[in-house]
Order: sequence, then structure tokens, then C-alpha cells
Amino acid sequence: MIAKAPFGSTGHESTRTLFGAAALGALTQTEADPTLERLLERGVNHIDTAASYGDAELRLAPWLAQHRDHFFVATKTGQRDRAGAHEEIRRSLDRLGVDHVDLLQLHNLVDVIEWETALREGGALEAAVEARDEGLVRFIGVTGHGLTVAKMPFDSVLLPYSYVQMRDERYASDFEALAAVCAERGVALQTIKSTTLAPWDGREQTAATWYEPLREQADIDLAVHWVLGRTGVFLNTVGDVTLLPKVLDAASRYESRPSDETMDELAAQRSLIPLFS
Repeated sequence: MIAKAPFGSTGHESTRTLFGAAALGALTQTEADPTLERLLERGVNHIDTAASYGDAELRLAPWLAQHRDHFFVATKTGQRDRAGAHEEIRRSLDRLGVDHVDLLQLHNLVDVIEWETALREGGALEAAVEARDEGLVRFIGVTGHGLTVAKMPFDSVLLPYSYVQMRDERYASDFEALAAVCAERGVALQTIKSTTLAPWDGREQTAATWYEPLREQADIDLAVHWVLGRTGVFLNTVGDVTLLPKVLDAASRYESRPSDETMDELAAQRSLIPLFS
């Protein structure tokens, strides 16, 4: 089973590996069901989805009808204005078949103008707060996929974190500053892109992920164990259901963080390239 830890100040003990439901976006229900069975088998109790993840919310709905109490459920809105976010939040609840979600995240706030729009009067944050006041949302978070994320702390943040990405000194400095604020204020720190090998950069895309992923179990073990070796972070799983069992397997066997020397060897052998530079 996968270890649990307090998810920030929410009061929930989440498995340190969270299920990233982007992997379900293009699947039929018949294809998605075995993946959801694996979550129960591994004891994963936290699902992270988004309005923009294709049919992922719809694929989750039949499972949440049976197992809602088992999962901390998070979704995201990509809208930046209050009206758009208001509508999208309620659409997500309808698609998920639930009367509330545990966490609503403002999705991919990277561009400074976009996050200023979302956080000002009439922005998406207003809709999120209103939904929280109505009992439709329990907590509010923010996610970012680039070199910058909105640094205003919410109940949770989500951003890339991997050994190769942290070799970028600028990124590492920003990450450490954000992590310090999260630790001080009890903000949950979620990470993504742990098993990145490199950007596709024109090569044939042979996985559902938008980056080329590591595929060998031994390599995935090192990447996953390196992330889990940092106290206080949560790892979101890979967006490809064929690789998901390997990530869950690695997480279930975590004991200690690989050394930098071991990770340097992996980076050299597989020619790891950071997604953001």
C-alpha cells in the first residue's frame, strides 16, 4: 500500500501518490474501469481531475457513485473570469455526479496577466470562493505548468517537480521559495511530471502524455522514489494508463530517496531533458 500524509491543512490524510485522472480523458468506460480498480487495490484515496481533461469527469462518475466517501476529489477550472468559472464549476459537479468536490483548483495559472485576471474583482477566484461559501467546494487551490506559478498561497498548489527539472537553477530557486511558503502556511504541495524523459520535440508521440515519459520500471522507480524522498510533497501519477501500474508499483515500494549520483547516472543514460527551461 502507498503511504499517507496530511494534505496541507485540509484535515485529510491523502496517499502521497495522487491519481491524475487526465489519463482517463480519451478512454471509454470499459477501458477506464480497470484503472479505477487499481486505485482501490493500491489504496489510493485522492483523485485529481479537471474540466479540460476530455471525458475524465464522466469516466469517474460511476465510480464516485459507489465510492465517494473513499476519495478526496479535486477538479479544476481553466476559466479566468467569474461568470465562466461559475458555470464550469457547476458543470464539473454535474459531470462527476457529486454535490461537492473537496478541492477546486484554478488551472494552469502561469501567465502573469492571466493570474492577475483570475485573482482580481470579477475573476475566477470570486467564483471559487462563492462555490466554497455555498458548500459546493471545500478548499481552493492553484496549478501551474511553467517556470512560474501564482505564488499567492491557497489551500494547495500543484507544479512540476523532477530531478532533471530541479537541475535548472532558476526553477529550483523558485520551487524552493514556494515550498518554504507552503510549509510555513500549511499549504499542500502537489507535484507533476515526475517521470519525464524529454519533450517530444517533433518525434512520433507514442504515449498519451504530452511529454516523452520514462518507460522501464527501474527508471520509473528512481524517478518516483526521488520525488517521494522529499518530505511533504505529493506525486500526481502519469497521464497514460499503460504506465500507471508502474508508477503505482514504484510508489508502493518506496523506502528511500536515490542519491544524486544515481540520478545523475539515470539522467546521462536516458538523456533526460527538462520540460521547461
